[in-house]
Amino acid sequence: MTSQSTHESTAEVSAAGQTPKKGRPTPTRKEREAARRKPLVPVDRKAAKRESREDARKARIEQREAFARGDEKALPPRDKGPVKGFIRDYVDSRRNFGEILLPLMLIVLVLTILPNRTLQMSAFFLVWLVVLLGIIDATLMVRRIKAEIRERFHTEPPRGTASYAVMRAFQLRAGRRPGPRVKRGDKI
Repeated sequence: MTSQSTHESTAEVSAAGQTPKKGRPTPTRKEREAARRKPLVPVDRKAAKRESREDARKARIEQREAFARGDEKALPPRDKGPVKGFIRDYVDSRRNFGEILLPLMLIVLVLTILPNRTLQMSAFFLVWLVVLLGIIDATLMVRRIKAEIRERFHTEPPRGTASYAVMRAFQLRAGRRPGPRVKRGDKI
C-alpha cells in the first residue's frame, strides 16, 4: 500500500501544476559576463596591495615549510634528486665530530675570558683536537659516501658531493635544512 500511496501523491503534484517558478528572469549572456568581469585597476588600491602581500606571505610560508619537510618539489636544484637525498640521509644517520665544534667554540670563548692560563691553553688544545678529528671523520665519510653512490646508483658522484656532505656534517642537527628524514643509527 505504501508504494501505491507514493505513486498517487507524485501523480497529484504533476497533475496539479507545473514546477514552481524561480521568481526572476534568466540572466542573459551579456549580464553574466559583466558580473564576472573585474576591473584592471582595483577600486581600493590599498586593500588590493594588502591582499597581494598577504597572499605572497602565505605562499612563502608554505614554500618554507615544504622545504623544511624535504618535499622534493620545494627543494632548490642543489638539494634535488635521489643522490642528494641519499647523501643527506647518510650524514643524518651517523654521529659527526663536526657537530660538536660550534658548541665547543662557545665554551672556549667563555674559557678565554677566565684568568687561568692553563685552562685557556687546554681549551685551545681541545678545539684543535676536535677540528683535526672532524677533518679525519669528514674525509672518511666522503670516501664512504662516494663508494656507496657508485654501488647504489651505478654512476659517478656528482660534483660538489664532498662539500655538500661536509657542510651538512658540520651543522647542528636541529639546524639542518631540509630537515633530517632518518634517525641516528638508522640503516640507509
